[in-house]
Amino acid sequence: MEKPPPDAKVRRVTSCTSLGIGLAGFGTVGSGVWNTLHRNGDLITGRTGGDVRLHVAKILVRDPAKARATTGEVPADLFTTDWTILVNDPAVDIVVELIGGTTDAFEIVAAALRAKKPVVTGNKALLAERGVELFALSKENDTPIHFEAAVAGGIPIIKTVQESFIGNRILSFSGIINGTSNYILGRMTDAGLTFEAALAEAQALGYAEADPALDVNGWDAAHKAILLATLAYGFPIDPKSIHVSGIEQVRPADIHFAKSLGYVVKLLAVIREHPDGAVELRLQPSFIPKSHILASVHGVFNAVAVHGDAAGESLFYGRGAGQDPTASSVVADLVEAARSLRQPTGHRGFLPYRENGRILPVAETSTAYYVRFDVTDRPGVIAEVAKILADHRIGISGTHSPVNPDNPDAEFLDMVFLLHTCPFGKLQTALEEIEKLDCINSKPVVFRIETLA
Repeated sequence: MEKPPPDAKVRRVTSCTSLGIGLAGFGTVGSGVWNTLHRNGDLITGRTGGDVRLHVAKILVRDPAKARATTGEVPADLFTTDWTILVNDPAVDIVVELIGGTTDAFEIVAAALRAKKPVVTGNKALLAERGVELFALSKENDTPIHFEAAVAGGIPIIKTVQESFIGNRILSFSGIINGTSNYILGRMTDAGLTFEAALAEAQALGYAEADPALDVNGWDAAHKAILLATLAYGFPIDPKSIHVSGIEQVRPADIHFAKSLGYVVKLLAVIREHPDGAVELRLQPSFIPKSHILASVHGVFNAVAVHGDAAGESLFYGRGAGQDPTASSVVADLVEAARSLRQPTGHRGFLPYRENGRILPVAETSTAYYVRFDVTDRPGVIAEVAKILADHRIGISGTHSPVNPDNPDAEFLDMVFLLHTCPFGKLQTALEEIEKLDCINSKPVVFRIETLA
């Protein structure tokens, strides 16, 4: 699509007619948006004093004939398989991108911004990986991107950070922002299931996709964490610069050991600004104290703790995914976008305020650690591992070598070390040396032991 001339005016709507929505994608969330507007359209109009009237004007789908569970019949003439028709339709005032991915989705969002049509999206991967380009287009065309649904489903964390915390220096975020992983870890904790069994259960219940890779390898949550950090600290973040570890290697033995020490295992996002301005951003399975409020976040729920220098610590909790919670966030953004068209108040979407910043290398981050080794059971193993740790000046707070009661004479076993706080880089160097021992059979598994405020 050609770019508009430099003097093209910002698109504004001043009439009292209903604003048209172009839904790019009509799957679970897209149909949820349709249902919400069908069910609560009059309520929205009433709550906004008649200022916001919304209707769906065009829907982009791959297969118009596919059956969909919607409230009321969707007119066939609303469907198109060509995204350019949706974006260019004069009846479309706001474009909602819900197709996912980072290729076609990018083209749709970019074209809408150039056409000066506000964009609403729930695509965290798109914004985390190509947000620099899109936010530049947003600024150039004075047309906002709204993305509340991209982080934590129905929890209004984006708007809160953008607006309610605008006068705060954000000291830290810590959160559980992937419901699938949280459900799996919860079932491993409560029912003693293996990772594989808990994943299969989550898939059967519709909590996990047929291909659950982005959920269990940590990258779904990492994309959300990147967006939160970008909002809070104002500079673009390269996904390659952050540390991400998923839950695939969590075993029932790890869950049991955490319980015995007064911890639970959670896939935890940690975002923290250091005194020198560097931002720590990492995502990994962690031991967190049972006494901390995040330990009580169960099932597919999400929670984000935000610590502002003025507001102190606030917790945001709710459903992190699903048709209705995510559609709720999309519709809230639609109302905001509609208001910006009705009553111009300036650009209220995301605006970067720093050109660059520093992500703290993961090697420089420090916590205590739980490390599990798969070892050959023979005399002296603990001493060999302990010597290398001591050589690197890493303190040991405890060791444990549980015996399998079903096979007490097993040749191989898990050996656990609890380590004092040290830089992660120092631990990595020591583990590389330990891996070379002939008694170590696989790469050690490392969990952080977090001390959360």
